[in-house]
Amino acid sequence: MNSHFQNKVAIVTGSSFGIGRATAIEFAKHGVKLVLADCVEDQETLHMVKAMGSEGIFVKCDVSKSEDVQNLVKVAVATYGQIDFAFNNAGIEGVSNSTALCTEENWDKVIAINLTGVFLCMKYILPVMLEQGKGAIVNNASVAGLVGFQNSPAYVASKHGIVGLTKTTALEYIQKGIRVNAVCPGIISTPMIDRFTGKNKEIEKQFVSMEPIGRMGEPAEVANAVVWLCSNEASFISGHAMPIDGAWTAQ
Repeated sequence: MNSHFQNKVAIVTGSSFGIGRATAIEFAKHGVKLVLADCVEDQETLHMVKAMGSEGIFVKCDVSKSEDVQNLVKVAVATYGQIDFAFNNAGIEGVSNSTALCTEENWDKVIAINLTGVFLCMKYILPVMLEQGKGAIVNNASVAGLVGFQNSPAYVASKHGIVGLTKTTALEYIQKGIRVNAVCPGIISTPMIDRFTGKNKEIEKQFVSMEPIGRMGEPAEVANAVVWLCSNEASFISGHAMPIDGAWTAQ
């Protein structure tokens, strides 16, 4: 256990599946107390956290709704008295279509959850960290926040927005003891990828072929980076959008 994480508290949104769940478990390995949030009522991640010997609570939260996010932060502070780390991970892929065929409804929903959700989480978590005089935030972007992808205009725009918002917030708070970074995962083996591929082996092979490393990433590989970015080992890193992509963006 890293002593830096003792008696610390982390919020993880989108905690019920994939990268969110893996990150909650990785935090729990270090003894961090978890405030888990998801729009899906799910206790399995919380059971896993407690099985690791850590503490935690679950708060149902739609990150696109200000009142839900304010309640999440209020419950976290009321329960544990502090928020040391936040992984703003909740997101959706939306419906695939070209820009001209992307519906306004799809655009609004993806932007609301992926980008506005990250904004709202930081808006209401930052005052708590400012009062403490320290904290670390990691936002989940994507390689789609660094490069373009056809037929995903809303998703790509939302993830590029997260990268820009991360850089701006990092500059605003770096001298106030708060670091803000983003991770940019490539193709990771998660339920989201399963929805893209329909678990069709041939489509999965096509996805893998796009990765220079020759395989999909695992949620734990992203989780390790998130937890490291929250640690003292990353104390000079802020405003960074870290690719975790098997060399995808190196092409």
